[in-house]
Amino acid sequence: MSSDLESSPEIQDIRRRVEDFLTEFIYPNEKALSRGGDEAWSVEQSLEQAEAWNLMQSIQQKAKERGLWALGLPKEIGGGGLGFMPYVFVNEIVGRSEYAIVGLGTHSAQDATMLNLYGSPEQKKRWLLPLVNGDVYPCYSMTEPEVSGADPTGLRTRAVQDGDEWVINGHKWFTSGANRASFATVMTVTDPDAPPYERFSMIVVPTDTPGFEIVRVVPVMGEISGGHCEVRYNDVRVPLTNLLGPRGQAFKIAQKRLGPGRIYHCMRWLGQAQRAFELMCERAISRHAFGGPLADKQTIQNWIADSAAEIQAARLLTLDAARKIDRGDEARVEISLIKFWGAKVLHDVIDRAIQVHGALGVSGDTPLERMYRHARFARIYDGPDEVHRMVVSRRILREFKEGRKFDFARGVASRKFKQEL
Repeated sequence: MSSDLESSPEIQDIRRRVEDFLTEFIYPNEKALSRGGDEAWSVEQSLEQAEAWNLMQSIQQKAKERGLWALGLPKEIGGGGLGFMPYVFVNEIVGRSEYAIVGLGTHSAQDATMLNLYGSPEQKKRWLLPLVNGDVYPCYSMTEPEVSGADPTGLRTRAVQDGDEWVINGHKWFTSGANRASFATVMTVTDPDAPPYERFSMIVVPTDTPGFEIVRVVPVMGEISGGHCEVRYNDVRVPLTNLLGPRGQAFKIAQKRLGPGRIYHCMRWLGQAQRAFELMCERAISRHAFGGPLADKQTIQNWIADSAAEIQAARLLTLDAARKIDRGDEARVEISLIKFWGAKVLHDVIDRAIQVHGALGVSGDTPLERMYRHARFARIYDGPDEVHRMVVSRRILREFKEGRKFDFARGVASRKFKQEL
């Protein structure tokens, strides 16, 4: 059982070591890293950015020295070799700070997984090993401004074969990290006449390829440090060998990237929510108003109780989904459940924590205001909440229409049944 695994001495030791690492190297440096901005992690554009870049490199080196680097990736490609379920538990601690993801080398996990599963030997040599080592950064180029990201069958970017090259033309945005990435993995139409889910392929494009144009870093809720880039592909030419995996199988490859990735996201959200919860409790105890500590006020007590229940519910839902994926189950319903429920819990807990902090909560003196902005993003990326709710309801109702009921304990449809009225 997953609970038995969590309580194992090995997992507890790694979680403790990661938490100690955050306490020593990440939390004290969050403000300095935020002043540098994400773009500073690859280009020294100013003194502050250069300092942030050097600081992040020193943190990454400490992670390698302590055996905490890229824990969830296989050892043969330079990772820590931690299995899926152990890494799920560790990722909860990593998620307490967004800077820990890069500092501990987990930022490349999804792109590295795609390359490891589907890359050719040459692709792995050129991109995978430097990626896992932290020498280069990736970006994933899928979303387009002209069509709905919730329905990627409508993507318009095209790759046409011309001799031994692909010629790519299209318009993407929210290609996060493109301004510091060495390569982009582009989801593009290669077979327009094929069935909808077989029209698309993944192609690796080095960002220094002629025609790869970063139009701008898209401002997102007042900040640009996330590097959410708008990109144009203007007759971009890359070799046919840059095709990642089989032609026409982009959706299959993306699912291998997104399935475990959503588990990792939700576990990191739990880490963020738990940190906000702790800040809320500490503030409630230390802050006095109207004759006593905030902790004595019934509304505050209700917020703390509700937050505790919601975090625990989200955690158990996420671990259940992770356990099923670990067994080889697609866990489509469970993944959709944790995506929209986890995002809501994350937002609500941080929102309550800000309210308890008052004006301090919306200032830059605590991590809460930045956490709050990013919590709002969570309801959109990896599929908007509405789509995941639709997936859950459709799959459950389909089972009922076919005379079955969905058994959440088993994660599968139960035997045929007849409802007795």
